Amino acid sequence: MAKHKERLELERFSFGIGDRFAHQAKAQLKAFQQLALDGVDVVPVWNKSNREHTLIGSNPESVHHSASEAVTALGWRNNWHVDADHIRLETVDRFIGCSDFFTIDVAESIGKPASSEKVETFVERHSELIGDIRIQGIAHPFPLSEGDLVAIVGKYLLAVEEAGRIYRHILVKKGPTPKFITEVSMDETDSPQTPPELLIILAMLSDEGIRVQTIAPKFTGRFNKGVDYVGDISKFEKEFNDDIAVIAHAVDAYDLPRNLKLSVHSGSDKFSLYPVIHRALVRSHAGIHIKTAGTTWLEELIGLAESGDEGAKFVKEIYAQALEHAEELCAPYASVIDIDRSKLPSSDRFAALNGSQIASAIRHIQQNPQFNANIRQLLHVAFKLAAKTGSRFTNLLVKNEEIVAQQVTENLYQRHLRPLFIG
Repeated sequence: MAKHKERLELERFSFGIGDRFAHQAKAQLKAFQQLALDGVDVVPVWNKSNREHTLIGSNPESVHHSASEAVTALGWRNNWHVDADHIRLETVDRFIGCSDFFTIDVAESIGKPASSEKVETFVERHSELIGDIRIQGIAHPFPLSEGDLVAIVGKYLLAVEEAGRIYRHILVKKGPTPKFITEVSMDETDSPQTPPELLIILAMLSDEGIRVQTIAPKFTGRFNKGVDYVGDISKFEKEFNDDIAVIAHAVDAYDLPRNLKLSVHSGSDKFSLYPVIHRALVRSHAGIHIKTAGTTWLEELIGLAESGDEGAKFVKEIYAQALEHAEELCAPYASVIDIDRSKLPSSDRFAALNGSQIASAIRHIQQNPQFNANIRQLLHVAFKLAAKTGSRFTNLLVKNEEIVAQQVTENLYQRHLRPLFIG
């Protein structure tokens, strides 16, 4: 099995950005340029999943094309990447030629029983994982019995093997000198992975020969789409810091890439966690990859609402349709949205709002009394309604490019990049 062929290295700080309609790459990149002027270099990673391409009717090449155009137009001289987001073996091939970052999603395989023979082989190979496991940076050792190890390996081994199959498939498809970044994602599952589980998963990834550069576990709490974190922030902070320590330990113990770092699939806008993450990065000197959701689409709606009657009318129509088809739109996202239907205004009430009021209802400024997280979440999952309008929506984006781009850049720079990387 080929090892250590991956020569493309992801920098310490990287930030994943969605651009569902491929019109905001320049506006997004301007936020990274502003941060660079502040003295912090963060690598932009444009990401879009197969599901989003399917719903919108786009193709993976469009992501690379729009990103490349932005890089050229703005003279960006630092690195940038295109992420084949949440790919599986049956969907990866269409991303091979235009992506250099692959988020391998194996959450569906977690919990499927592995063969007892394979589990036993791993346990015999890794006796160091039985007993009191001491890790620098974690105050108390965590105890792992042989039974604990067997149970954890049994839960995750098939998922890791699936990741290995996808990783080797990419290696073959990429040719004799492959250059790509590998992330393994286990976040879209029911229960969070504990730091001991993360350590064992990393040992399994090493055994599988995967040169993983970022690992995306599921953290405690709810990471709902487009709104803030719901959960115990102090518990998240301990878990996050322990995970950083586990990764540093695993890099040395299992010959994993030196730049291996946590990836947080944030669902975007986890503003209450940004100070926690910033403190951890300053303290530990660790790296981070933050992946956002499709909130650029929401900034587009905010810009259109602010642009005048035509744009505001479009947003009102999308809201009315979203309200009518809420069950259908929300079903695929049931585990990552919490909408209180009683706090959604009727389509008539929404239609009575002016553009500024609509923008205030959607824009994620929690101290604004007009902000409505329920409206924001409903519109977050309604992007395919805009896609169905075809050129009507994209023509509005072009016509109102300046005001829309302003919303996109300001949101990304002021509410995300600065709090995370400057504090």
